Amino acid sequence: MRFILVIVALFALAVPAFAQQAAQEAAPASTSDADIDTLIKIIENDQSRAALIERLQQSASAEPAVPAEAPADLSIARQLAEYTRSVAEGASSTFAAVGQVFADLQQGFSGAANGDLNALRDVAVGVLLVGAGLFGSFLLLRVLVVWLQGLIASRVVNRAWYVRLLGAVGAAAIDGGSVILAWAIGYVLALSVIGGTAGRMGINQSLLLNAFLVVEMSKLVVRAVLVPRHTALRLLPVSDSNAAYWSFWLARVISLVFYTFMFVSPVIAANLSPGAASAVQALVMLTAVVIGIIIVLQNKRDVRHWLNELAQKREKDGLGQLFMLVGQFWHLVAIAYLLALLVVWFANPERALPFMIGATIQSLIAIVAGAVIVGFIGRFVGVGLRLPGDIKARLPLLEARLHAFVPRVMLVVRWVVIAGVVAAILQAWSLFDFVGWISSEQGQQIAGSVVSAALIVLVCAVLYVVVASWVEYRLNTTIGKVPTPREKTLLNLFKNAFTIALVVFGLMLALAQIGVNIAPLLAGAGVIGLAIGFGAQKLVQDIITGIFIQFENVMNEGDVVEAGGKSGVVEKLTIRSVTIRDLSGTVHLIPFSSVDQVSNMVRGFSFHVAEIGVAYDSDIAEVKAAMQEAFEMLLETAHKEAILDDLDMQGIIGFGDSAVTVRARIKTLPGQHWAAGRAYSEFVKQVFARRGIEIPYPHVTYVQGGQARASGRTLGPPADDAGKPADGPLTEL
Repeated sequence: MRFILVIVALFALAVPAFAQQAAQEAAPASTSDADIDTLIKIIENDQSRAALIERLQQSASAEPAVPAEAPADLSIARQLAEYTRSVAEGASSTFAAVGQVFADLQQGFSGAANGDLNALRDVAVGVLLVGAGLFGSFLLLRVLVVWLQGLIASRVVNRAWYVRLLGAVGAAAIDGGSVILAWAIGYVLALSVIGGTAGRMGINQSLLLNAFLVVEMSKLVVRAVLVPRHTALRLLPVSDSNAAYWSFWLARVISLVFYTFMFVSPVIAANLSPGAASAVQALVMLTAVVIGIIIVLQNKRDVRHWLNELAQKREKDGLGQLFMLVGQFWHLVAIAYLLALLVVWFANPERALPFMIGATIQSLIAIVAGAVIVGFIGRFVGVGLRLPGDIKARLPLLEARLHAFVPRVMLVVRWVVIAGVVAAILQAWSLFDFVGWISSEQGQQIAGSVVSAALIVLVCAVLYVVVASWVEYRLNTTIGKVPTPREKTLLNLFKNAFTIALVVFGLMLALAQIGVNIAPLLAGAGVIGLAIGFGAQKLVQDIITGIFIQFENVMNEGDVVEAGGKSGVVEKLTIRSVTIRDLSGTVHLIPFSSVDQVSNMVRGFSFHVAEIGVAYDSDIAEVKAAMQEAFEMLLETAHKEAILDDLDMQGIIGFGDSAVTVRARIKTLPGQHWAAGRAYSEFVKQVFARRGIEIPYPHVTYVQGGQARASGRTLGPPADDAGKPADGPLTEL
């Protein structure tokens, strides 16, 4: 429309110029001789000639006055009025075209009634002879094809998918061969029987044969995909009833439309009238659209139920919600599309209908290709990854990490495929020129930025998996060298620090690729870090103390330490805190700012310190011998491997209220002194009991009032009323 308006405007501007030029050419030459003489005199005179040249130069240098153009009315009301006017004009032209179609149909029917029926009858005789031979041979060949396809189906039933695929391809090839053979028989019949000795055939027989080839090849595609007769050859997950249903209706619609437009309509147009041919085409299109609407209404609930099942399987994620939305309104969209197809065909069958059919076919191809790719991705994610046994032994967590990483990548790829399908549909319907946009400089720049950012994120994810797997391999105690506690601590800290750095730098690089200026982000991060440094001094103290503790290697994971008033096993070390689990199983998270000192109980070696109290009347030499005997008994147990040296007998270290304390030490491997000490205490108890060495316990002395405690009095158990000894604490007698 814009092009037509420009042409009209140019024509309107050119008309006055052409009219003026024609008037000047038609006007008689009325220049008088006096004017010519005057001009000659002016040119011959130097002064007058100079004055004339000066006036001409001034006229040439003067700029012509350009009338100011009125500013364009760009208000929303004006734009809305222009749009509504164009819509109204388009609707009016569409209704006018539809009315003209019905008028043509009426003239066509009236012209068909006045046509040459004799010529049509002569044409029908020749066509019927060719059609009888064509369709008769095809039906006979179809019987043979069905029998051969049954044999193939019986051979491939319950076989692998590739065997069934080969069987389906073979069955389709046999079916296609029967179509081509029947078409060739029809051509031979038309040339030899109808054409006579001259070997010529009429255009009507050629139309029938070509229409037959196109129709049967189209129906062949439907039969090859749905395979209504043989389940073993059907690769799609479609039931027998659905396959038979869709094969029946698609075959009928294909035959109705293609035979009408490729054979019936041209024959009627050539022998009766073009109006009659248009009437037949309109009737067939109306019938096809009605059949399509009936099919949509019949399958409304089934398609909705199927889409809801897909949404339930996907646990109603984003794609599942889309399936549910499509299931609610798909029939309305399909019916509107069929009606629009009919109206477009009525309005402009030469241009609009081929465009709509081509866009529909391209959209269906894009949807089918996208569904196949998305289905393959879903099957790949559902099957999962299975690593070999030796790799699983070396990297036990790699398979679980890949199972968590791969589905997320496949989800992104799935949405990219869906976006590609949407772009292809928009391109097919000329709603968005994606190819032109991606070919432009701006489109290539945006696409390159997005792809670069995606590659950066993917590389960061791969680096994380590689580094985490390497750390896991180094910490694996079943493969290779057993890691030391220091290696465990540093490797875990390295993994955490690498992950944080990778996330930060990867995010910054990805944002830079998509055009985000990261300089303000870096400056803001510096300011925020400075503010945090001033406001969170405790956090800074935690980090600084943690760094020095790691440098000094005072504790590692697995050590038994005392820090911040808590003692236990170190379970986790970060740059800011230490996690300790005590003897009762309680976990304590202690920030390093609360740690004044660290006591490591398992560094290098350990000592079990045995401080045993004996009675004052005990023979100390006998006590030492008994403790040495208990140590020798300990060496006969499994604790011998943990003991590093002989018993360190240190003798008497103090005098208590009721006992003399004797101390000895046992040197063991780090952390083994507790178990060895418990076993040694048991042996000491046994040896003391056998040798009669008394281990004293607290005494209670009763002193009667006013009586002084005499030395040399003996102690004994309290007596009851009858004077017999009774159980209880010793009482001074």
